[in-house]
Amino acid sequence: MATYAIGDVQGCYPELQRLLEKLRFDPAQDRLWFCGDLVNRGGQSLETLRLVHSLRDSAVITLGNHDLSLLAIALRKEDAQARVNPELREVLFAEDAPVLFEWLRSQRLLHHDEALGWTMVHAGLAPTWTLKQAQRCAQEIERELSSPRHPRLLKNLFGNRPAAWSSRLQGIERMRASINTLTRMRFCDVNGRIDFESKGAPGTQKPGMYPWFEVPGMRRRDVRIVCGHWSALDRFAGLGIYGIDTGCVWGGKLTALQLDGEEPHYFTVNAEPHRKRPAGGGD
Repeated sequence: MATYAIGDVQGCYPELQRLLEKLRFDPAQDRLWFCGDLVNRGGQSLETLRLVHSLRDSAVITLGNHDLSLLAIALRKEDAQARVNPELREVLFAEDAPVLFEWLRSQRLLHHDEALGWTMVHAGLAPTWTLKQAQRCAQEIERELSSPRHPRLLKNLFGNRPAAWSSRLQGIERMRASINTLTRMRFCDVNGRIDFESKGAPGTQKPGMYPWFEVPGMRRRDVRIVCGHWSALDRFAGLGIYGIDTGCVWGGKLTALQLDGEEPHYFTVNAEPHRKRPAGGGD
């Protein structure tokens, strides 16, 4: 039995198929952790969702910003849905869309496995969060997403304010701040205020901003964290952080990281030839 974490798929279905073949993945024995952003830009989001959905108990997903955006769009009126890109329209108007959306809403924002000693999140953790605080914030959102109250959250999902999480926040603002931290963060200041515009590699950020895992004075956590979201970071390992968004949708690679061995081990497949990385990376 093996456990693998897989970076941002973003609708890159052929690469996901090739990666699973390379892993010799056996759903009866192995487990897959998906770091989020299953959909958008790769061309085959519907096929990707159907494949991951079919894995059932063999897969764990932490939702990314693109996944949450799709759930929010699914609540819009049909004429508004018709204006999104063709790849997402295919998902929105699929016969099994209600099943897929209900399943997506039941997924996690953070996953921690005590036995393995690994935590998975799409983007990152606030500098002040302990692991238990991060789990509580994620669980607040997970309960709301999977409840009949989910439309209120999804309709108020978007926005860059508040830019930093605080224990004083309540209601929608608290959940939006948690979502922004867990699914959108790359750089932040010492107070956890997120720079939503910068998407480049470390060293390209504005003065006073730090990669979220290098903020001075941040809480140290005795756990290894695997994450995605940051394609310009590419494959990264340091400070207990393992970044595995290797930019497949931009012409890079799709990466899996084996979590259950003595040392983390990587498996990669190249992106399809038609994919290209834009200047400045993507999200």
